[in-house]
Amino acid sequence: MYKHIKPILICASLLYPALTATAQSKEDFNPITTGVTSLGIAPDARGASMGDLGAATDPDANSQFWNPSKYAFAYSQGGVSLSYTPWLRKLVNDIFLANLSGYMKIGSDDNQAVSASLRYFSLGEVVTSPAGQTGSQTINPYEMAFDLGYSRKLSEKFSMGIVFRYIYSDLGFGGSETEQSTGASAFSADISGYYTTYPIIGRNECQWSWGWDISNIGTKVNYNHGADPAFLPTNLRLGTSFTFPLADYHNLSLNLDMNKLLVPAMPRLSDYEDEAQWAVDYSDWQNMSSITGIFKSFSDAPGGFKEELREISWSLGAEYNYNQQFFLRGGYFYQHPSKGNLQYFGIGAGFALNVLRLDASYMLATAQTSPLDQTLRFTLTFDMDGLKEIFGR
Repeated sequence: MYKHIKPILICASLLYPALTATAQSKEDFNPITTGVTSLGIAPDARGASMGDLGAATDPDANSQFWNPSKYAFAYSQGGVSLSYTPWLRKLVNDIFLANLSGYMKIGSDDNQAVSASLRYFSLGEVVTSPAGQTGSQTINPYEMAFDLGYSRKLSEKFSMGIVFRYIYSDLGFGGSETEQSTGASAFSADISGYYTTYPIIGRNECQWSWGWDISNIGTKVNYNHGADPAFLPTNLRLGTSFTFPLADYHNLSLNLDMNKLLVPAMPRLSDYEDEAQWAVDYSDWQNMSSITGIFKSFSDAPGGFKEELREISWSLGAEYNYNQQFFLRGGYFYQHPSKGNLQYFGIGAGFALNVLRLDASYMLATAQTSPLDQTLRFTLTFDMDGLKEIFGR
């Protein structure tokens, strides 16, 4: 057997919601468990600074994560974005998420777009040593995902999008000195919609948008040669955004998102009087298909409808911009203590020129023991229209 000298890397990265629940009773704490948890980490600074939201905000190069159907309404003909997030920096210094995403409008009628993204989540460097032997070996576990998307306007106010994704998770070694575990692969798809309109309120033209995205609908990820299948973090995101002018060149948007994991809760032995019945239900849960799990996720909570509501997390954020060149943002994310206890404020700013935009965000956790406190994100975005103006067509 291998002994991990730095086991906090994998445990903290894949089970980070549990780390924030030290004050929560073990009897009440029942978060949804999934594989490839890193797929749920917000990659870009703009969305993170508003409390991790983006279902209905104005489209940008990072819409692939939040709602890819927004690309069809993008103002620019294309854009590329690179984001970097040092993760769990209060615990370790070598875990990070890197994300590259972009899109391009296609067709002569300006109502279609293709998009892609590549995300790489490094769990740092882990040193292992065989039990009872001298010497050590270094491994670098990681998770990655690559996806391609297409979005199209179906009317002047409504668009839809679809994304296909390949996922690979390599967590290192198996249980013996000679047996090296293979990485686990999975495939998934997203489907989304976006509606935007421009109501006149008083003498001002405002913007009101709605968006939804169901992400990571796909196969299970099979660890340990298929012996430990895990659900992907299939997620339903709903959001709305309202933007109104404060004065010439000054605009403020108010945004709200809600999220629910479409994954059935794992049966807990503490909820059963009969251990044999728990074993049957646990086996059914483990062998349940991901599609069945999506429908089961709406009616499986032991506490009934009240606990189902606890599985919904909320994000509320605002963005001020001056002439689309200077941005100030803030927001709050809330998750019920029994479902992970992730609660934090996000703040951030952005500066834009014709060619590029730089965004930064900072997370302030409200839970004193949260390892996510003081999380930084940086995003650099290049605008294709701006590049064309500089270099010519």
